Amino acid sequence: MKEDLGKLKDEAEKKIRQAKDEKELDGVRIEFLGRKQGRVTHILRNLKDLPPEDKPLIGGLVNKLKQFIQKEIKEKKKEIEKKEIEGYIDITLPGKKPLLGRLHPITQTIREIKSIFIGLGFRVVSGPEIETEYYNFEALNMPRYHPARDEQDSFYLDDNYLLRTQTSPVQIRVMQKESPPIRIIAPGRCYRRDAVDASHFPMFHQIEGLAVDKKITFSDLKGSLTYFVHQMFGRDTKLRFRPSFFPFTEPSAEVDISCIMCKGSGCRVCSGKGWLEILGAGMVDPEVFKKVGYDPEKYQGFAFGMGPDRICMLKYGIDDIRLFFQNDLRFLEQF
Repeated sequence: MKEDLGKLKDEAEKKIRQAKDEKELDGVRIEFLGRKQGRVTHILRNLKDLPPEDKPLIGGLVNKLKQFIQKEIKEKKKEIEKKEIEGYIDITLPGKKPLLGRLHPITQTIREIKSIFIGLGFRVVSGPEIETEYYNFEALNMPRYHPARDEQDSFYLDDNYLLRTQTSPVQIRVMQKESPPIRIIAPGRCYRRDAVDASHFPMFHQIEGLAVDKKITFSDLKGSLTYFVHQMFGRDTKLRFRPSFFPFTEPSAEVDISCIMCKGSGCRVCSGKGWLEILGAGMVDPEVFKKVGYDPEKYQGFAFGMGPDRICMLKYGIDDIRLFFQNDLRFLEQF
């Protein structure tokens, strides 16, 4: 029996070595290890007919033979697969450079904005995208009758919760938890019921900024925003502050920059005016401080809000906001 098992081993090894492809190799496996008519399987089934004293020895030898054949088949299969792969690859051809991913242009712009304000001593904070009416409106000095709270302008989830329309609620949450001095910026996604066109999208990005301390003036606001604009668009860019109104700042201003396309001479981008609006800002209204328990006689602060989407469009000369959300590689690969 030992000699028969040795001959069977040599025969299996030879046939495995001669197999040219996986089909022939599978045929060898079936011949020796097949469940119904495999030669090794047949021996294992007939062990019961051997004398009791021979069963342990012969059984051990047969199991070793089975393991040997399984191992040889596995290694031969790897060898065949390797040759097949090499047959499909011409190693003399030049290599192909793999495509590399890159950051979305809006993400790049947000990171640049954050870097500028971090350099001014601001820190980055975040807040929930699902907000209560209190944080999104009331704490920001927008009472129930205010038109900004109309259902046709906001995505309400129920009578009290909505998708935030701005990142300004983050400043309220921070001031409730912390005492001055505070210098923060809050980037994030916002949502409004805007009709989709070249300059509007229901989901957009905003960066809210807030600084609160003793003896903060409008000059501090102008200095901070002037530095930001010069870092983002270049030192030759001019600024102007136009009086405006926001419920949570007083006095308030719209901030314009000289058109980066025509340098102020007038073009299609700036509608011939020579100026482009980029953000809104102002001194924090005392009523907002009262909502968070700050003494408006002791502390002053300024706040500003900007749209990174619009800044990105101006910086790179993009004329349609919808391009940011279409995942067109021809567009995205330019950044």
